[in-house]
Amino acid sequence: MFRKLLVFLVVLGTVGAGAAPAVGSSGLRTVRTCADLVRTFDVPDARTRVTSATVVSGDQEFCDVRGTIEPAIGFQLKLPLRGYQGRYLQYGCGGFCGAIGDPAFPSGCGPAFGDAAVAATDDGHQAPPENPFDTTWAASNQKARDDYFFRAPHALSKVSKHIIAAFYGRPPVKSYFSGCSNGGREGLLLAQRYPRDFDGIVAAAPGAYYTALIGYQAWIARNTIPNDKIFLLHNAVMTACDGNDGLVDGQIEDPRLCRFDPGTLAGQLTDDEIARVRRLYAGPSDHGVRLYPGGQPYGSEISWTFWLNPSEGFGRGIAAELADNGLKHLVHPIGKPGSSLEEFEFTTRAFRRLVPETVKANSLSLDLRAFARAGGKLILWHGAGDQGIPFEGTLDYWQRLTGGRNPSYARLFVVPSMWHCDGGDTLTGFDPFRALVSWVEGGQAPSKIIAEGRDQNGTVVRTRPVYPYPLRARYTGSGSIDDAANFVAAPGFGFDDRIRWAGEDLYRSGPVAP
Repeated sequence: MFRKLLVFLVVLGTVGAGAAPAVGSSGLRTVRTCADLVRTFDVPDARTRVTSATVVSGDQEFCDVRGTIEPAIGFQLKLPLRGYQGRYLQYGCGGFCGAIGDPAFPSGCGPAFGDAAVAATDDGHQAPPENPFDTTWAASNQKARDDYFFRAPHALSKVSKHIIAAFYGRPPVKSYFSGCSNGGREGLLLAQRYPRDFDGIVAAAPGAYYTALIGYQAWIARNTIPNDKIFLLHNAVMTACDGNDGLVDGQIEDPRLCRFDPGTLAGQLTDDEIARVRRLYAGPSDHGVRLYPGGQPYGSEISWTFWLNPSEGFGRGIAAELADNGLKHLVHPIGKPGSSLEEFEFTTRAFRRLVPETVKANSLSLDLRAFARAGGKLILWHGAGDQGIPFEGTLDYWQRLTGGRNPSYARLFVVPSMWHCDGGDTLTGFDPFRALVSWVEGGQAPSKIIAEGRDQNGTVVRTRPVYPYPLRARYTGSGSIDDAANFVAAPGFGFDDRIRWAGEDLYRSGPVAP
């Protein structure tokens, strides 16, 4: 403990007026000011040109570094000018990426602002602002595809650590990664393929099954029902299933407990709408062979209004945009015939056509021994009401990875009723980053993490403990059901999490080559 404290005290310091520490022990030529970072860095396999480095003043004063990693990976790195404690946090990139999400300084992991440098990347391509779903960059550019599929997050980690060492005089003491959706896929991929890049990883709602995920988006996009029917359906589902977990609280603890039959809404839904809803809950299949390990969860219906149906800012609906753009330009090998949302066939043959290209993007290795040996810690989490990436797939991966046990290096948390990455009927936010830092730096695995529910004004109206899966929260019987203090850990519901489906050969039991 004394040695760990000493290391942090060595890197702790105040940097004023854009000036960096003058002396370093990393072997790199250190810089004297923020502006001195504008130059080329010859990082192995990631040559980088910093195009701008400017001091941003205010309560959060930092050096704002921007540049390009060859060939075209854009990035932003923020270096605190005071309070830095040797931590580095890198964010994942969602969807098809194509833009740099402004990396936020974390709150609560240390004593004050600035204890961590933060960075993000566009994954190697730039999408037009008016079309975040654009994939034309991938139509004939294999390097751009590979940067998006696997290289960009790893390259940024190398470059950021190199620049941090040049600026502060030494590389980060601890490095962290946090991402959701495609960013969650990146988090798992980093643990599997580049196990020494990060000490701690948060992988949320990971799109690990990339081979099947674009086809799944096509499936749900072609089985939509009108929004007014969606609200009708949701109310019926909640009436039938809210209390199945033992507590009527406006949320469904585990959608697999629900046995609601859409046929009970005959006369209010048409026969075609009932059939579509049944297909949505079941997920795609070909003559009984599942083409994705999951389906739309009961209780998630309200989120279909923008994921499945057209809405402002999301064109035809998020699922349709992801499916059509992915099938046209990204998931088939370059030079092979593509497809489209309208043309894609839900068959095992069409599924296998996607494997040669998308296997590079999957994060399905079941071998995390190198990550564990390096001391890495992984927090996986998924919303049980996720309408974009069904939580059942993450449970299937976890079962295959761990046999249902909690290994020394990883924990899984399932947040009741939460939609994709955030939002939901009741619980709307879950942030395990502070727990991850405590685990990495203090050695104590998280025994629970509190989820929050906020109203439209941002006011917290519900808190609920989330325990490592398969444990669940059980109401004590007294006090407010909106207060986490009135819940305790209880055994899970005993479901068999392993799913038989068409892509079972995609799991890798051995190490994944860089």
